[in-house]
Amino acid sequence: TTGSTTTSGPSSPGSIASTTVSAPPGSTSTVIVTTSGVTETGSATTTGPTPPGPTPHSTTTVTEIGSSMPTTGSHATLSTSTAITTTMTLGPSSLESTASSTVSLPSVSTSAISVTTSGTTPTESFTTTSGTTSRNFTTITATTTTTTSEIVSTGSTSTSGPTATSSAVTISGSESWWLCDCINAICVEDNIIQVVPIICNPPPKPTCANGLSPVQVIDEDGCCWHWECDCYCTGWGDPHYMTFDGLYYSYQGNCTYVLVEEIYKKVDNFGVYIDNYHCDTRDVVSCPRTLIVRHETQEVRIATVKPNTLQVEVTVNRQAVALPYKKFGLSIYESGINRVVEIPELKMNVTYNGLSFSIRMPYSLFGNNTHGQCGTCNNNTADDCMLPNGKIAENCETMADHWQVVDPSKPQCSPGLNPTKTPSTTPMQPCKESSICELLLGSVFEPCHGFVRPEKYYTACVFDSCVLPNLDLECSSLQIYAATCADQSVCIDWRSHTNGVCSYECPSDKEYRACGPVKEITCKSSQQNETSTKQVEGCFCPNGTMLYDSGVDVCVKTCGCVGVDKIPREFGEKFTVDCRDCICLEGGNGIVCEPHECAKQNKPRCEGEGFYEVNEVNSEDSCCPIVTCKCNTSLCTTKAPKCTLGFEVHSHIPSGQCCPVYQCVPKSVCVHQNAEFLPNSSVFVDKCQNCFCTNEVNVSTQLNIISCEHIPCNTYCKPGYELQPVKGECCGRCVQTKCVIHTANSSDLILSPGEFKNDPYNNCTIYSCSNIHNQLISSTSEITCPAFNEESCKPGTITFLPNGCCKTCAPLDSPTPCSVRERKDFIVYKGCRSVDRVVMTECEGTCGTFSLYSAEANSMEHSCSCCRESRTTVRKAELKCPTGHSISHEYIYVESCSCQDTECSSSHSSESQSTEENDKASTLNHIKRAISLTSK
Repeated sequence: TTGSTTTSGPSSPGSIASTTVSAPPGSTSTVIVTTSGVTETGSATTTGPTPPGPTPHSTTTVTEIGSSMPTTGSHATLSTSTAITTTMTLGPSSLESTASSTVSLPSVSTSAISVTTSGTTPTESFTTTSGTTSRNFTTITATTTTTTSEIVSTGSTSTSGPTATSSAVTISGSESWWLCDCINAICVEDNIIQVVPIICNPPPKPTCANGLSPVQVIDEDGCCWHWECDCYCTGWGDPHYMTFDGLYYSYQGNCTYVLVEEIYKKVDNFGVYIDNYHCDTRDVVSCPRTLIVRHETQEVRIATVKPNTLQVEVTVNRQAVALPYKKFGLSIYESGINRVVEIPELKMNVTYNGLSFSIRMPYSLFGNNTHGQCGTCNNNTADDCMLPNGKIAENCETMADHWQVVDPSKPQCSPGLNPTKTPSTTPMQPCKESSICELLLGSVFEPCHGFVRPEKYYTACVFDSCVLPNLDLECSSLQIYAATCADQSVCIDWRSHTNGVCSYECPSDKEYRACGPVKEITCKSSQQNETSTKQVEGCFCPNGTMLYDSGVDVCVKTCGCVGVDKIPREFGEKFTVDCRDCICLEGGNGIVCEPHECAKQNKPRCEGEGFYEVNEVNSEDSCCPIVTCKCNTSLCTTKAPKCTLGFEVHSHIPSGQCCPVYQCVPKSVCVHQNAEFLPNSSVFVDKCQNCFCTNEVNVSTQLNIISCEHIPCNTYCKPGYELQPVKGECCGRCVQTKCVIHTANSSDLILSPGEFKNDPYNNCTIYSCSNIHNQLISSTSEITCPAFNEESCKPGTITFLPNGCCKTCAPLDSPTPCSVRERKDFIVYKGCRSVDRVVMTECEGTCGTFSLYSAEANSMEHSCSCCRESRTTVRKAELKCPTGHSISHEYIYVESCSCQDTECSSSHSSESQSTEENDKASTLNHIKRAISLTSK
């Protein structure tokens, strides 16, 4: 017997459900259908024979819930589902066998599924994804059943229940379990089961605060999905930050900071950190240097090798690792220009390339539970500048400084330090931005403007180009914007528009692509179904080739083998590597090797002193050396002899031998005092001989002969010089022994030391020679005669004094009074002489002088009076010196004279001398005084 239930009245699309129930004849089934608040009641009629005993009956209720949740400022979880409830009542069984089955599944909002089966066997469990709806299929078959029910929730429901007589399934009330195709069965009471199929409708798409597109997330029941705004934080340049909720700010600290940590710790030792450093000479701005990811027992560091480049190195727990790396629930791999740290358990990944970083975390695991420089992930920018104490800072620049961590390499940094001033995020002086920044607002990036707004990236680009114009840091703003666009499935090929400023060079075996796969397909990876539209830039294998393996960076045309030599091989290809014969096989390890076999060769016998065996490289087979005999003279026992001076060792190796034969042969040189001299070179024997080495050979000594000649000496000396021997010299030397005086008439006068001589033509000039400290000094003296007046002389008495220069006479009887007398004469002082005669004055005349005998005293009494100057003045005269220069000389000029008393000295008649002798002594004393003054 069949019956059908039809709903009528207003309903929404997809809400019509029909139910077909098979029941024994004569039974009546009541179906209640509720759709959009309208409930229709119908009846079903059953026909056919009625079996004896109680008759099972069933009631089916279809309910649709079609309300959608409103979108709010927080991360919204939106879903729409239709629930169809079928209630089936089974009559009592005739037998009392009990096979109990308990299936417990929480509602959609819970997470864990617990299934406990007694007397049942699970037979199949698998998951498929189609479009935006996910369903789980679970079939549970009882091992001993008395009643079989089949429920299909596909818009129509058919239930049949044959009568069994063996056993029954007993399920406690208020328990639920999953049937196939996202159908939930709920045991109500007394054999009443509610069957709830889940029908999913796409929820409306929300708007994320960070401006990015939301992502679809499967519900915990695995049937429907909802929208979520992922936690996505980026940083780039010097540096600029975009928080999880899309708040932009710049911060120039040079310490190590927390980017992300959990507020309530759920994951052991989890966090992401950034190490910044001052990247300009003025210590004004900072750049990222190392990105640090901690997860449980591992610490990953991605450090920049060269500042402001895309060259990085990866370490795990301070040890360098090769990529790809996978251990303890953490994997690291290359994706284009980026290094990616992925933690599948947390559904998160962190990328870094030396210039920029990004952190993506699921909202379902980290929503409202993050803090740090990336802010709080809750789709609300108001609390992104949260401090470690939970308070909200005025701006994120102030907040960022509070997230310092202890870094032993930076003792100046300490957690909790307050910033001295709020960092400036704008250039100090206005400047014209780089033309590269204008690309962000132009047609190059226009396809992405509808997905990610470029204004904040443009602001960062202008800042970098103004503050650090020589580092090309503005490229990082374009790069991170392009990466964010690629994350939103919009690929921009922008580097070719920068005129080479932001170019990226790839190795010779690869080519640059702005839109490459996130994970490059390799020979070792399965041909995955690329449904993801996300792309990354980087260096990829050229078209027609494929990357061999993620850990073997070699592009191959055909997937064969690649060994340690990095050379691609085809399957079946044989080759030799490291002296091992290898073959490339499909399957297994790929390359199978065995030791290389060498051909047999005749081994030579190395006999004779100095010979030894050596392995030489075989040009035909480098793995099989050729054994030959080589000569090593260091193995020879015969040593070279030591030859005498003038001889050298000559050696030669006879044919067929290794060790040389030595002998001493002459070197064709001269030998003198343990020194060798080449032919025609001078040889020093002594100072008195000139010697040189000849080419003639002494037959007995076999050495060249030395020829010598005595040095010629000069024996002539100038007048006044004598040839005297010099100690240690071969020839004498002319030494001056007398003074050579050039007289006024250009004649030479030779005087010995201590000798005086008058000028032959002028008796008033006297030349002398003296030896002072072994130095001969010649002097010229001029005799100045006293005033002579012939009128005061007696006639016929005028004669020359003994010096032959001055005149004298017998005076007249009348005395001359004391008075001033003028005369003209040359002034000579320290070898310098006046150019002309100079007027000089002197006192001359007689004064009262007498000697009388005193009888009372019995002695001579004396009265002496001198004609002396009474008034003088100082005058100047210019003197010409022998060196050619002139000096100014002062002399005394007598203005007036007078007789002045003086002391008379005693004298004895026995000591008196004649007038002629006194004149000679006076003259001699005058000359000696002149010579003495000249010498001084």
